[in-house]
Amino acid sequence: MITSKTSGILLHPTSLPGPFGIGDFGPAAYAFVDFLIASGQRFWQALPLGPTGYGNSPYSSYSAFAGNTLLISPQQLVHDGLLEEADLATSPNFPEERVDFEAVQLFKDDMLRRAFASFKLQSDTSMRREFIAFCKRNAVWLDDFVLYRALKEKHSGAAWIDWDSTLAYRNPDALVAQRARLEDETTAQCFFQFIFFRQWFALKKYCNDSGIKIIGDLPIFVAYDSADVWAAPDLFKLDGELKPTVVAGVPPDYFSKTGQLWGNPLYDWERMESESYAWWVRRMATTLHLFDAVRLDHFRGFVAAWEIPAGEATAERGTWVEGPGAKLFCEFERAIGELPVIAEDLGVITPEVDALRDEFGFPGMRVLQFGFDGELGNIHLPHNYPPNTVAYTGTHDNNTSVGWFESVALEEAPGEMANGESGNLDEVKNQHAFCLDYLSSDGTEIHWDFIEAVLSSAAGMAVVPLQDLLGLGTEARMNLPSTTEGNWLWRFRQEDLSEAIARRMKDLTISHGRA
Repeated sequence: MITSKTSGILLHPTSLPGPFGIGDFGPAAYAFVDFLIASGQRFWQALPLGPTGYGNSPYSSYSAFAGNTLLISPQQLVHDGLLEEADLATSPNFPEERVDFEAVQLFKDDMLRRAFASFKLQSDTSMRREFIAFCKRNAVWLDDFVLYRALKEKHSGAAWIDWDSTLAYRNPDALVAQRARLEDETTAQCFFQFIFFRQWFALKKYCNDSGIKIIGDLPIFVAYDSADVWAAPDLFKLDGELKPTVVAGVPPDYFSKTGQLWGNPLYDWERMESESYAWWVRRMATTLHLFDAVRLDHFRGFVAAWEIPAGEATAERGTWVEGPGAKLFCEFERAIGELPVIAEDLGVITPEVDALRDEFGFPGMRVLQFGFDGELGNIHLPHNYPPNTVAYTGTHDNNTSVGWFESVALEEAPGEMANGESGNLDEVKNQHAFCLDYLSSDGTEIHWDFIEAVLSSAAGMAVVPLQDLLGLGTEARMNLPSTTEGNWLWRFRQEDLSEAIARRMKDLTISHGRA
């Protein structure tokens, strides 16, 4: 995947600025692409784009195939003749630097339904033909997804397992009857997905035509309350009542002393293998149609997954259970061809995980923020980066670089600190002292020191979260693992993307041979 030294910026579209409460595929997205060009970058990395469920996490989606309709741009709907300018005047006064998901959902739902009503009255046959072609092309996942969304709406948002048993167990007669009763709603949901992908591919074309490639993110697991599990329960480890027998997570690690209890159902890999991993092949092919490359989240899980008995309160009691390994990736290559994949290989990694990554030539990840334990052999220090690596100053699960560095100044007692860092305060002070010494830094522009460290390394690709490029603190953190509230909210302001920052980033990118 990496053929020359390059670099990019990590930013989820929800963090884009704009007047409608959440980032979207409208003018601010195109302006961000222009900023990438001005700053000499060649990649835009995003988080998953699926419809979010509980906690608004992009890693917990109602579908592995559908798009998050909150990202649809109202301004683009006006441009396409589906809304009037007056329709946008109904927008509430949303906060500028945080997403109010509940208020945004209400506004966007109303806006999309107005657009759908307009679409039904339109005489533009070209858009109607485009819509019909979209529905036919994506029927393999779309038909189940839109019925799932319509039924979920009918049941006031209840999880599918709590619907009438004939629907939960997918009785054919019951499904046929509901499809007939809910035809207008399922057609509306199809239209919403059509608009999402129409706007996304227009933005992607603008990126690609400008020399910018997009890296997507594919979570290994899906949510239990999703169209995927409802439509194909036999592909997951469920009991006779369609409830998970085991759930996903990771054992205790850097982020959490009790591990991370994700709660996702786990795949029945034997059943999937008997079908040549058809569901997964379709998922990978769909993802690589959406993006130019993809980061495989929790790559370790393809070798072995931490299976936690359902009902456990933490992730401490679990067992490593073997995954599909090379068999799955051979099926990908057979069906798709060469895979432009980044393996998220963070955490406790076994030789088997390294072997799988190297067998297929995938670059792994390094995170500078993990490097300052005082050991020069730490694989996250830049002098240890191999060329086939993607180096990050931090990820969406880290504090910002400035927030991490400033944590020592909070003067918290040993234990859990106010910004979510864990550990002994003396240990954190030692990390910061080692950091300054290693980077030859006085700490006044620690974010630029971090950026230059990854850009100057041997890593084939360097990626910088926008928060680090802007020098923002803990207030701009995207996610704190093992928590369910207060995450995924951060947004920047358009004026934050200054010419001075773009020029400085471009100069560094050029000087380190990544332009």
